[in-house]
Amino acid sequence: MMRNRLLAALTGDDRQSLQLCMVDMVLPRGLELSLPNDPVEYCYFPTAGIISTVVVSPKGNQAEIGIVGREGMSPSSAVSGVDRNPFRTVMQLDGRGWRIRREDFLRNLEERPSMRGILLRWVQAFSCQIAFTALSQSVHNVDERLARWILMCHDRVEGERLALTHEFLAIMLAVRRASVTNALHVLEGNGFIYSQRGVIIMRDRAALQAFAADAYGECEREYSRLFTVQSQAVGVP
Repeated sequence: MMRNRLLAALTGDDRQSLQLCMVDMVLPRGLELSLPNDPVEYCYFPTAGIISTVVVSPKGNQAEIGIVGREGMSPSSAVSGVDRNPFRTVMQLDGRGWRIRREDFLRNLEERPSMRGILLRWVQAFSCQIAFTALSQSVHNVDERLARWILMCHDRVEGERLALTHEFLAIMLAVRRASVTNALHVLEGNGFIYSQRGVIIMRDRAALQAFAADAYGECEREYSRLFTVQSQAVGVP
């Protein structure tokens, strides 16, 4: 459980209480964890892989608003007691994690104020990510936005390989696949990444981060601010 930073930040008693209600499971890429406006049955705490949170319009248009890896849980709306939302959550990269029924999760939050405090910090962190995604979609070009998403995905995996398909990248950026291809060519041409079918390999993260400029970093700093104390207490980097 310590591989998930939220679970690691909990007290031992809080973590044990949750674990009694949890199931450790494989989360393969493409697995849909929740659908728009359907009742949320489970909450997930990934220990590997990436969950994509996608907003879906009534006409079926989609755009990614946030991602969750081992630093958090999904859906964040469950923390406030909301039983459904207009989002689709799906595994973007193969992973593993802990699953808990929403009612068991809410019962623990109600009974354990210290746990609720940690999870409310996560709601703030994820809300910040959504806000900066909206800002980036408004003011940054496609190349910078792609650099941001690649950096965010790289933060949440081990190693340099990212199994990101053009389809998912198009949803991330809310653009056509042709625009994804063009943006990948720009990043690859600059030596930041190497791109092949369904896989992106990080080559020069520092240069990619410099290229992304202010498209990347603010929500990461907010997460660090919110969780530094807890992370240091449990030895999580």
